[in-house]
Amino acid sequence: MESKAETGEGEEAASLDALPWAVVATIMTKLDIASICSLASTSSAFRSCGRHLLSFLPSFQLVDIAPSGDLLRPLLPPNPYLTALKLDCARLDDSAIGFLLKPSLHDLSLHNCADFSGRLLSEIGTRCADLRSLYLGSVAEKRGRAIHISDLEELLTGCSHLEDLILMFDVSLFLRHNFARVWASASEKLTSLEIGYISSVTVTELLSPNLGAHLPSNPVQPSILPSIQKLCLNVDYITDAMIGTISKGLVLLNHLDLQDAPLIEPRITFDLTNAGLQQINQLGRLKHLSLVRSQEYLSTYFRRVNDLGLLLMADKCEKLESICLGGFCRVTDTGFKTILHSCSRLYKLKVTHGTHLTDLVFHDISATSLTLTHVSLRRCNLLTNYAVLSLASNKELKVLDLRDCRSLGDEALQAIGTLPRLKILLLDGSDITDAGLLYLRPSVISSLYALSLRGCKRLTDKCITALFNGCCVLELRELDLSNLPNLSDNGVLLLAKSRIPFFELRMRQCPLIGDTAVMALASMLVDEARHGSSLRLLDLYNCGGITPLAFRWLKKPYFPRLKWLGVTGNVNRDMVDALARSRPFLHVACLGEELGADPYDTSDGLYTHDYDDMDELEQWLLAEDIDNDYEEVGDAENNDEMVVV
Repeated sequence: MESKAETGEGEEAASLDALPWAVVATIMTKLDIASICSLASTSSAFRSCGRHLLSFLPSFQLVDIAPSGDLLRPLLPPNPYLTALKLDCARLDDSAIGFLLKPSLHDLSLHNCADFSGRLLSEIGTRCADLRSLYLGSVAEKRGRAIHISDLEELLTGCSHLEDLILMFDVSLFLRHNFARVWASASEKLTSLEIGYISSVTVTELLSPNLGAHLPSNPVQPSILPSIQKLCLNVDYITDAMIGTISKGLVLLNHLDLQDAPLIEPRITFDLTNAGLQQINQLGRLKHLSLVRSQEYLSTYFRRVNDLGLLLMADKCEKLESICLGGFCRVTDTGFKTILHSCSRLYKLKVTHGTHLTDLVFHDISATSLTLTHVSLRRCNLLTNYAVLSLASNKELKVLDLRDCRSLGDEALQAIGTLPRLKILLLDGSDITDAGLLYLRPSVISSLYALSLRGCKRLTDKCITALFNGCCVLELRELDLSNLPNLSDNGVLLLAKSRIPFFELRMRQCPLIGDTAVMALASMLVDEARHGSSLRLLDLYNCGGITPLAFRWLKKPYFPRLKWLGVTGNVNRDMVDALARSRPFLHVACLGEELGADPYDTSDGLYTHDYDDMDELEQWLLAEDIDNDYEEVGDAENNDEMVVV
């Protein structure tokens, strides 16, 4: 490898060091934390400037990696100008509270706080009185950690300016009889509330208008949460009583998102019926409505809702712009069609488990005034190619999710090929072929950002040629080729030759994928200026041909930007553990779990990740060479036979 002096890079770095400090500082203040750290790793002058900048940066975000307290502390010196902080706290605990919580903060987002106790909540209320927005994920989920109702009370009392509050953990652990009383002290400016889990009974009690009538010291209780406009809750059961209380108590509501996951089949008093749907949106303010029954624990649906319920609801929902309905197994084309024809402003439509939804719903959609941009029809098994032909009349479509619509074939691809603005296309489990993918080449493949072909059994290595052969610059960054029995190493070699700078590549459950595929991806040259794979996420779980040889290519300098890796770990656990130790910022998953961000993350910024080069950031954080740690991987290789990993 040529030295920097030989390539002229040394002179360029020296000339950059000669820039006035004020100029360098001004430039670096325009960058995010990852870019600042990347730039700081290039020279001592930039490193000195970067350290100084950390004392007055207004925003600090670090969510692609989970730093330890020792590594993070120097990056968060006393800073009276810091107003926004966003972190992955998977390696932090209560000992980090002192340097995390700044009085100047307006926006605080802490993910994966399982090792914190309820003290985190109370300290936020004490130290961060000016907060406007707060996200807390998985607080106290680790065994031995606890949250008390007093912690929540101190948070709500101390943060009197809160406008957005997201508590992505189980708040049902709090004492129910005190829960509503505590929320009476919440900020009157609170307009958005999201909760990871809460019982429907607690919601009903919280928003009941006669909450404080029995309290002698407060005979007239004001309305709880009077300014709420957005409410997102995961509950045990979506019930008529809860829907009625929400509709009556939150008069400014324009965004309602409810999801339940019953453990047992609900009785009528703990279920949603046509009468409950009729109570939704009494004041006609709703713009977004989502009602979903999850199948996480039990195969169950909204069995007490039929077409009549949607007809009654549609009368008051003409202003809806977005609707999501999941688990309405008794609703037929009549009910779904009513929604489409009643909501003239609708641009987002999502239906899951629409067991009676057929092509007829979309038969005359071109005659409506609808301009749909986001359509998701997952697990609507009666849909055929004709439905997609009708939907394709919406040329503004940006997101099309047709996962598990198993009757869709190449005719559907031909219609999809006429959508020039499509960004996300999900076709899992469909009956498409390699030849059908050619329909995407003229207009669609150049605009796509994410494409999922998971479980499309008829696809072979030729699908790579059909999609990418002869294509120039593409926007595609996320590709899912999982569960394709006929995809082999040869297909991955073709993919590597395409030099598309993928950020995420999923190939789980592909029996013909092996070591050659890993070597091809590791050796991939994205372009003339950027050497090495651009992958941030690589899922190889249960790929039949992966052996310990592949692990030599999963360590640095190969895959320098990798942050998520999926492999099968139970056969050769020592090598997996050694790899995890040698790359401390790499999330190695080996139990078959899906890779990616926190599943409770409800942000709307889907597929808008920040993908700066994080390898330089690791150098900044570690400030040392850890290559010696890779000897552990080599030792593990020498001690193991060539077995499937």
